[in-house]
Amino acid sequence: MTDNISKKNKKDWENFLSSSEKLHDKDLTANSNKTNISKSLDLHGFSLEEANKKVESFLNSCFDQGVSKVIIVTGKGLHSQNEKNPYTSKKFGILKHSVPDFIKNNLELMKKIKNISGADIDDGGTGAFYIFLKKKIIK
Repeated sequence: MTDNISKKNKKDWENFLSSSEKLHDKDLTANSNKTNISKSLDLHGFSLEEANKKVESFLNSCFDQGVSKVIIVTGKGLHSQNEKNPYTSKKFGILKHSVPDFIKNNLELMKKIKNISGADIDDGGTGAFYIFLKKKIIK
């Protein structure tokens, strides 16, 4: 790049600096057009069967409403009664592990999901996870 600025460019720059005209901030417009709608579902107190039905219904509803981020709170399983039943897996009987497996094995739900990831500590940490939904294509 050269350090020589033409007289015309210098004059244009001086005119711009002295004018009250502002440049349009494209980043502000782009961010305001995005709708980052978020909803959450707390599954504390649900049985596994109830939780899976609720999650399926909730995700389908969120997808139809254009929600982009869903927080599913399963809890950490600290108060689970599984340990009392020798025929129940201590790992997979709790919602923390079973609900994400249910979602990943449900092909219809997975068609609507971009990504599933662990939640930040503010949203439940290891007792919750995020689901980022795809945008619904309107035909």
